[in-house]
Amino acid sequence: MADAAKGVRQLVLLHGREQARTLADPSDQSLVKIASEVLGDESGQKGYSYSGLCLTSLPHRKPGDDEAWIRTVGPLTLIIEPGRIVMGDGQPKLMGVPFGARARLILIYLQTQAVLTDSREVSLGRSMREWMKRLGLAVGGETASTLREQARRIATCSMRFSWQTEPSKSGRPTMMTNERIIKSGLFFQEGTGDDRQGSLFEDRVLLDSDFFDQLRRHPVPLQDAAIRQLKDSAAALDIYVWLAYRLHHLNKRTPIGWKDLHQQFGGSYKNLFQFKPRFLASLAEAVAAYPEARVDVEDTHIVLHPSPLLYASLPDPRGVGLCDKHGRATSTPWPQPGRFFVKNAPSQNPTPCVAALDAP
Repeated sequence: MADAAKGVRQLVLLHGREQARTLADPSDQSLVKIASEVLGDESGQKGYSYSGLCLTSLPHRKPGDDEAWIRTVGPLTLIIEPGRIVMGDGQPKLMGVPFGARARLILIYLQTQAVLTDSREVSLGRSMREWMKRLGLAVGGETASTLREQARRIATCSMRFSWQTEPSKSGRPTMMTNERIIKSGLFFQEGTGDDRQGSLFEDRVLLDSDFFDQLRRHPVPLQDAAIRQLKDSAAALDIYVWLAYRLHHLNKRTPIGWKDLHQQFGGSYKNLFQFKPRFLASLAEAVAAYPEARVDVEDTHIVLHPSPLLYASLPDPRGVGLCDKHGRATSTPWPQPGRFFVKNAPSQNPTPCVAALDAP
């Protein structure tokens, strides 16, 4: 059994970034960088994602513009269908479904702002530009073109989540349908001259009311520093948000076989032997960006272990509290929200955890 992040988090914690670089294998230097940046982050900047998008995901690569995207994970099915937009020639054009890392970043931004402001009306313009800079993304050229395309795909597509319920409880599956993630807005300005240099998007976006309602009920906290480190990898982002949702709900070690992992994350790979090494590389990045995650790798499966919630302030049905470095529940305020401390590490600061406390 081996740590999915190849032990780089422990190296950084015990020896610091520079010495960890000399001790780590040359092929693991990128993991050392990811772990160092996330462990050293003190900004406390949060992100959020709807839980349904943590369990299912968008395509990694561009499908045909007329192709729907369907992913099923256990009882949950995600169906995304492309929409049309009238272009400059007056003719409607199929835009295709959103795909890749940039589409995921746009969705994370929109969901984060909606949760933080408790409003389905999301301000864009300068705030989006500043967020992009914080992630280390250029705001012009090829990045702007890619974001423009993905924004149009998100704004025009339809998305449906369905949960298969027990036959004894219901004669049909429970379904949340939102014909649009976006009710209005989310189109890049075609010009980015000096008169509009602070705004790449329309000023505001209105999220679909059904989608916003589900997001408010089921937000999953993320760390901005982690998103920044994984921003160029759709696969690593998918695994990171999945772990952010899944780990704190566990109450025992949970093995997951390669067949199930391939079904959930391997949409771009026909064969398991092609998928496995690429998944392991993305898993290592995601776990390096999630210091509290406990994930091991074995020959036939990976093992997920119960791990603390990313942020102690998020309500949880089982009750969210704080624990000290020994794992004991405490009411001591967390001095630096957003900063992680690994249990049993030499630190006097409390660690966020799910404890037997009353839900806020």
